[in-house]
Amino acid sequence: MARAQLQLVADFTQRVHARLRDALAARHPARSWETEWYARRTPVDVAGVPGGAAAPLVLVEVEMRRADPANNPVKLARYAHEGDFDRDVRLVHLFSDYYALEDGGVSSKRENAEFVGALASDHIDGFAYDALTLDVAPPTHGATPDGAWRTTVDEAAAAIGSLLGE
Repeated sequence: MARAQLQLVADFTQRVHARLRDALAARHPARSWETEWYARRTPVDVAGVPGGAAAPLVLVEVEMRRADPANNPVKLARYAHEGDFDRDVRLVHLFSDYYALEDGGVSSKRENAEFVGALASDHIDGFAYDALTLDVAPPTHGATPDGAWRTTVDEAAAAIGSLLGE
């Protein structure tokens, strides 16, 4: 991918992260919602840090166009297993349309990420994993996404809220 295209995707992705953070903060003000929250040296796209000790830490990874999306659940599950978090963790993995196939299926990259996330959820105490579709296509060939992406991000925030039961 050319440098200008990479920058276009990166800029758009930052806007998506900020919109998601703001939408989650509006729906769930009891949490402090941050972008680029760090677990060790790993930046997490959006994190919801709860005020209460019993509530889980919510980590949201947004995959626009990553070559290896399985790396995110692997690292975060390993950190949970090694005791890096002082509370339960809920990882929500959002996948853009980049990972959708024309036949209605999903790419093997997404399947692999969901597989390792589900394994971690089943075998690591205090770690839960959910995968959701973010019905947004990353920009290509210099095109600017239309404003519909904002509604889609807001819908993703609502879906995350449903998972949390808050």
